[in-house]
Amino acid sequence: MAFWASVASSTSDIHQSPKVMPVLNPNQRQFLHDELSNKSKLNFLVKNNARNLEDYYVRKEEVVDDPELLDKHDSFYHTTKSLLVLFQIMGVMPLRRNPPIPGLPRTGYSWVSRQFFWALFVYTLQTILVVMVLQERVNNFRDNPDKRFDEAIYNVIFISLLFTNFLLPVASWRHGPQVAIFKNMWTNYQLKFYKVTGTPIEFPNLYPLTWGLCIFSWVLSIAINLSQYFLQPDFKLWYTFAYYPLIAMLNGFCSLWYINCTAFGIASKALSESLQKTLKSDKPAQKITEYRYLWVDLSHMMQQLGRAYSNMYGMYCLVVFFTTIIATYGSFSEILDHGATFKEIGLFVIVFYCMSLLYIICNEAHHASQKVGLDFQTQLLNINLTAVDTSTQKEVEMFLVAIAKNPPTMNLDGYATINRELITSNVSFMATYLVVLLQFKITEQRGLRSEQSAKA
Repeated sequence: MAFWASVASSTSDIHQSPKVMPVLNPNQRQFLHDELSNKSKLNFLVKNNARNLEDYYVRKEEVVDDPELLDKHDSFYHTTKSLLVLFQIMGVMPLRRNPPIPGLPRTGYSWVSRQFFWALFVYTLQTILVVMVLQERVNNFRDNPDKRFDEAIYNVIFISLLFTNFLLPVASWRHGPQVAIFKNMWTNYQLKFYKVTGTPIEFPNLYPLTWGLCIFSWVLSIAINLSQYFLQPDFKLWYTFAYYPLIAMLNGFCSLWYINCTAFGIASKALSESLQKTLKSDKPAQKITEYRYLWVDLSHMMQQLGRAYSNMYGMYCLVVFFTTIIATYGSFSEILDHGATFKEIGLFVIVFYCMSLLYIICNEAHHASQKVGLDFQTQLLNINLTAVDTSTQKEVEMFLVAIAKNPPTMNLDGYATINRELITSNVSFMATYLVVLLQFKITEQRGLRSEQSAKA
């Protein structure tokens, strides 16, 4: 450690040392900064008998927090608990709240917990029902090859939705430990935020919003399935019981993403307001350093969100992509063959529903990344550096470097980055496929017309 400090001090006089210092990454720069601060602090202690040490801030060592104190300031868990409980009841994500034992993470995931066995029980019952409905759907599709094309499209769409049930263990349970890490990061972050700023993070209106989204997820699922029961003659009432939890799960994923993105925006705003107050005080360099650590933790949480739910939302995007293409092609094809009917309107409703879910996820991720990244960076760039001391100037510069090197993006473990660009890329891909399919359809129609005219 002392080697780095001695190297940095020896380079202060450039004409004596022709060596060029290497470019350091943010972690190396922070390490070097701490070493220099520690060396200056020790020299100051020797010369001045340990007075006025606020100019020499060194990063504090991590300590194990009291679990009772973590629970007290875990506002995010208490306000969004209803959605977590809903996923536990549905067997989607069997997380558990650990007992308040020092050193034990507050949120955990275990393959032998009672939450997991309940999820396995619910999944088994649901799978039996899904297999029964899937068998009926496949037999109906195979035994009636002469049915209208729009009816076949409906059958294909709802058969594809049934397969999401078989992806649940891989898409959700497999990443349970990563989801627990994400929840614990939120728990630890809120207490750390309180220790640094002296004020807790408050999530206004998030509690009723979460409850409302839980109820709305199931109400919308019931409404969609009952509408299909009344619109489609071959859609039996008992089929709906297999689709209720699947559609509600898709709605719940969208609600979960919306809640997390909203929480990131609230946390970033609270951190920004505290930073503005700190900049008005005398010698704010020490606090800015701590705020930089808080911001980096917030950015890492956003990255962990995409890593923890990568399989879930990867499956989500695939279902939306496939369903939208099939429903759009089916509706246009039937319009070309028989004109517009209420069934085609039903297919357009499915397209609107899928694209709305995709838009909400991508748009909320964009807003969260902008609030945590660009808006925060703009605020730092607007600071008048000539009005602050040298230490504060250096801390602001390091803050900007940390933002540039740790972009707050939501990446699905390397598969895709969730932002507005994902919407435009999906729409362009779907338009390409639809143009090709419609070309085949128009060519087929022209061939049939030629045959009919030849026979006539």
